[in-house]
Amino acid sequence: MAFAPMGPEASFFEVLDRHRASLLAALSRGGQEPPGQGTRVASRFEDTVGLQMVSHCTTRKIRSDSPKSVQKFALILKILSMIYKLVQSNTYATKRDIYYTDSQLFGNQTVVDNIIDDISCMLKIPRRSLHILSTSKGLIAGNLRYVEEDGTRVNCTCGASAVAVPSNIQGIRNAKFLLIVEKDATFQRLLDDNFCNQVSPCIMVTGKGIPDLNTRLLVKKLWDLFHIPVFTLVDADPHGIEIMCIYKYGSMSMSFEAHNLTVPAIRWLGLLPSDIKRLNIPKDSLIPLTKRDQMKLDSILKRPYVTCQPFWRKEMEMMADSKMKAEIQALTSLSSDYLSRVYLPNKLKFGGWI
Repeated sequence: MAFAPMGPEASFFEVLDRHRASLLAALSRGGQEPPGQGTRVASRFEDTVGLQMVSHCTTRKIRSDSPKSVQKFALILKILSMIYKLVQSNTYATKRDIYYTDSQLFGNQTVVDNIIDDISCMLKIPRRSLHILSTSKGLIAGNLRYVEEDGTRVNCTCGASAVAVPSNIQGIRNAKFLLIVEKDATFQRLLDDNFCNQVSPCIMVTGKGIPDLNTRLLVKKLWDLFHIPVFTLVDADPHGIEIMCIYKYGSMSMSFEAHNLTVPAIRWLGLLPSDIKRLNIPKDSLIPLTKRDQMKLDSILKRPYVTCQPFWRKEMEMMADSKMKAEIQALTSLSSDYLSRVYLPNKLKFGGWI
């Protein structure tokens, strides 16, 4: 078995530089992916942006004189008045802050979240323009320095801990390539193994599962500023693929803000279903697909953007045929540090992404 060296070789950066050059060339041509086909009722797929809301989509009307919607109408006006005060005073609040101003009136946090999304969609402006922020759950680490909105200077280092993804940053420096990690456990393991220093300069981000708005905004900002290679490390299962698609193409619920959130240049680094066979991962480390998994996989395969991702389709069809899935932790069956010492360095060195 061949092991990757502890420090990056010249060829390692040459591979990344060639990939970055191909991304920049695609940008100059006006897109990253071949044209896709297909559409849904409220959104369309555009290869350079992702899922976008269409101008003629089905709308929902809230009437003040209708018994069925009078309460929703009143809550919308209540939150609009709070947004007006925030904008006038140039202050910010989280969705949680708004909920706790009158928790009995709103009932639960989901009501507030949905109304804020409706207002943002109705006005066709990003949520931040409403002066409403999300509480970050994501983490970031690596060769990155930035300045927070209040002027605080933050220097992320790839040590034993990470920094919470900020809601707004300026003055970003030291970006080379970005690795999006699906799960916090895998992210923490890579930190413990000092992975960033092995392949420095590197930035790692995790949304701890389905990414929150701040994590997606940060990934988008890093791409817009530097056009650096962006890779995803997710489980070889339908849920992991879904999370990767959210970063790359967006979601139906946030399709009205796709331009601010999606990065179509993202590449799937691992764990690929084909890696399971290639690396001879023991069968007792694999997990059978559940009925819910199979339904999710079928749903993804029918999406318009999969038609322009033949290599993705091939991997997903391989998973469907085997009826098995694998978590990233399955690599520990080969070696406790196989992920950080062999798998990722070799993937990055030899261009093992799709």
